[in-house]
Amino acid sequence: MDSKKIIGLILTLLGGAALVYGVMSLTGGEVANGQAWAATILGGIFFTSGIGLMKSVKFTTGDE
Repeated sequence: MDSKKIIGLILTLLGGAALVYGVMSLTGGEVANGQAWAATILGGIFFTSGIGLMKSVKFTTGDE
């Protein structure tokens, strides 16, 4: 597997997890909590960068 694919997948998964954690914390009433905001913002950055990496990689099957 190409390293861009692996890094893109890891960034997407970690970013998604951080987004879920941050949004759940913010909707749970912890709006003044800096950790919830940091997790949400960093999750968004990681998620979008992971998706960008995944878009830039051409996925092929092993048949070619």
